Amino acid sequence: MNKKVRAKFKVSQVMHTEAGNSIQLIPVSVGSEENKEFYRYTPSGQIELSIVNQESASFFEVGQEYYVDFSLAPKLVAQ
Repeated sequence: MNKKVRAKFKVSQVMHTEAGNSIQLIPVSVGSEENKEFYRYTPSGQIELSIVNQESASFFEVGQEYYVDFSLAPKLVAQ
């Protein structure tokens, strides 16, 4: 079993408000052979992030592509 899954997303929108920042990402589909390969396995979806830290939000740029790695988090025991 894979220990992680990698996807590739592109920022489609960045919105700045008084309450924070909203970042929307969509899967890549074209632009390179690598993007076409990612699209075969992740043809649709959306990630939306709400970020209050301005420095962290400034990392995301409209049109920029990012890898997203999903890995299992350990199960926490409730106390």
